[in-house]
Amino acid sequence: MTSPRIVLFGATGFTGRLTAEALLAGGAHPVLAGRDPRRLAALASSLPVELPTAVADVNRPATLRRIIEPGTVLISTVGPFARWGEPAVEAAIEAGGVYLDSTGEPTFIRRIFQRYGPAAAASGATLLTAFGYDYVPGNLAAELALRKAGPEAVRVDVGYFVRGNMARRASAGTRASALGMVLEPMYGFRDGRILREHGRTRLFTVDGRDRHALSVGASEHFALPRTHSGLREVNVYLGWLGGLTRAAGVLSKATPFIAAIPGAKRVTEAAADRIVRSGGHGAAVPGGDGITSQIVAEAYDVSGRRLAEVELHGGDPYDFTARVLAWAAVTAATGGVGACGAVGPAEAFGLDALARGCEEAGMRAAT
Repeated sequence: MTSPRIVLFGATGFTGRLTAEALLAGGAHPVLAGRDPRRLAALASSLPVELPTAVADVNRPATLRRIIEPGTVLISTVGPFARWGEPAVEAAIEAGGVYLDSTGEPTFIRRIFQRYGPAAAASGATLLTAFGYDYVPGNLAAELALRKAGPEAVRVDVGYFVRGNMARRASAGTRASALGMVLEPMYGFRDGRILREHGRTRLFTVDGRDRHALSVGASEHFALPRTHSGLREVNVYLGWLGGLTRAAGVLSKATPFIAAIPGAKRVTEAAADRIVRSGGHGAAVPGGDGITSQIVAEAYDVSGRRLAEVELHGGDPYDFTARVLAWAAVTAATGGVGACGAVGPAEAFGLDALARGCEEAGMRAAT
């Protein structure tokens, strides 16, 4: 068979469908891939242009390898990624392709950079994990802040914030992934290396308001030191919990002890499976119109003096994820990428191009 240029794996899920629509809007005609041929056919026939489909299942890796050939750009929206994401990564590496995913799961992100990055570099593949609202805007904001700060910058802090009812908007896949993250170790980049950590919080000023945020593991911890060798510390925070953030930080500190309880991980996995079975059929979740997002990045020197700040504003995180995935896939398919291995967004596309792509996807610098 002739290799498709772009394959969308997990197309029938909520994020997958949004991404399919964004790809069509960008002029691409991807192959829609997933495990259920009936749902694939229904999705293909419901779109303005009927797209080709291919059956692929993470439990049968050969079905993925069959459709990922040299030159293919693979987008994966199949989560929870820590459980189901690796077969797509391995297929892309074997083919020397370009891989993009929509994960926000810290454990999976770390796995991509540390376990799969060297193999991808050796095969000529490019792995772009967490290429959505989690965590492209923070990478962009941090890169812009570091550019403004200059060589004195040794630390950068990134904060993600939303306004609106994200609990109502969250898809089944997102809820399952979040549940799977509960017992997973978090990490940061401090003293020039990745370190395990739990429960740090800090206060940001966003749109003139003080907002609390909780530290999380993210792609910025791996990507930013690759492009800024002088960085000694990278911190990423989520501010979605509002007034509950500090309580969540205290609970997070207990995570290692809870995870050590026999059977705890099996309980969370079983609960995640129930969420996917009950709500994972790709139906649109209402509520995106009233949601806005804000991302802040602050660069500091060795004395703790703030050198630069950048704030980005956007809309619904799901819409941004679909649009930026589509932009990246089309850009990679038509013009290639700038690096092999597991890399960050700016390293793959260049900072100025990334800024333009994010603006097209609805995320721009605040004025």
